[in-house]
Amino acid sequence: MLPPEITLAGLPLRPGLAGQRPYGAPQFDVPVRLNVNENPYPPSAAIAQEMAEAVKRAAASVNRYPDREAVGLRSKLARYLGHGLLFDQVWAANGSNEVMVQILQAFGGPGRRLLTFTPTYSMYPEYARDTYTELVSVPRRADYSLDLPAAWEALELFQPSVVIIANPNNPTGSSAPLPVIERLVKAAPGIVVVDEAYQEFSRQSADTALKLLPKYGNLIVARTMSKAFAFAGGRVGYAAANQAIVEALRIVRLPYHLSAVTQAVAGVALDHAAEMLAQVDRLRQTRDETIARLRDLGCHVIDSDANFCLFGRFPDRHGVWQILLEQGVLVREVGPDGYLRVSTGSEQEMERFLWVLGRILGRDPAQAGRPDRSEGNR
Repeated sequence: MLPPEITLAGLPLRPGLAGQRPYGAPQFDVPVRLNVNENPYPPSAAIAQEMAEAVKRAAASVNRYPDREAVGLRSKLARYLGHGLLFDQVWAANGSNEVMVQILQAFGGPGRRLLTFTPTYSMYPEYARDTYTELVSVPRRADYSLDLPAAWEALELFQPSVVIIANPNNPTGSSAPLPVIERLVKAAPGIVVVDEAYQEFSRQSADTALKLLPKYGNLIVARTMSKAFAFAGGRVGYAAANQAIVEALRIVRLPYHLSAVTQAVAGVALDHAAEMLAQVDRLRQTRDETIARLRDLGCHVIDSDANFCLFGRFPDRHGVWQILLEQGVLVREVGPDGYLRVSTGSEQEMERFLWVLGRILGRDPAQAGRPDRSEGNR
């Protein structure tokens, strides 16, 4: 029997969880939040109203379980992705996080390995930990591109059951060309997951691993509606693969894992995909302008194909992060030493961020090359 005043340290946690902390970026109520790669532009009033009506319809039968196969939602996701995909080649879950855990539940586990390429998304080690999968990694090159000779060596040495490639990569924003991805898929002994959470923001957004699906039965392409779709609060991630892989994910999914409300609201978002994605070009432009202006302020910035960028290098990055926060601007302290990551917000949010950073660096913010924002130059 445990006493009522028991602490976390006193609980009989399983090995591997002792001393661990829950994952999560800092959440502060500040005017400018640029730390979790959200889309700053909400749905239009008309779409929000249609979502509310969909919720009302779902509520009328909320006493019943939802469609556990989410056939309607998966069908709409397949149409959105194109490439001849059918609903039974698409899987959906509560964010791409749950999709990734399900993949490792199905193909990882005790005695199996997950291979990643670092620096990369900080949740991958937690997916491995939570599914008892051994994590091994290959460092990226100095420019954060994939080191193919090192990758071949790791594939031969470790024989990973699952390989995850974030493309565009988080937190660096760098992308690997499709031929490089294909070479890894072809060489891998097991499942390869190409995590395309930020693909819609890429300068070559059409150059997607979805093109490789007809050729490779070991490939999974994972995406999310949280970023480009401005649907972070809706919590829908999804994956495209062959039917056999989708069947495997159905084995490990929990019953009724997507609520009727989630399926209904996500369906409305997909019905209006063009409008929901209308701000992507604007965010790409803002991202590129932000990179240029950060360089004008003397920062080293990694070229990015995502809706964020890494900038630095700072001898005391936490100190810079703290001063930004004190001035009402929240960015992410993540990635290689000396760097901070800033999400692409609205033009007004980025102006505030650049102004505060310029003051911190002792530079006149006007030196950050403010672009012409007239209508003809948008």
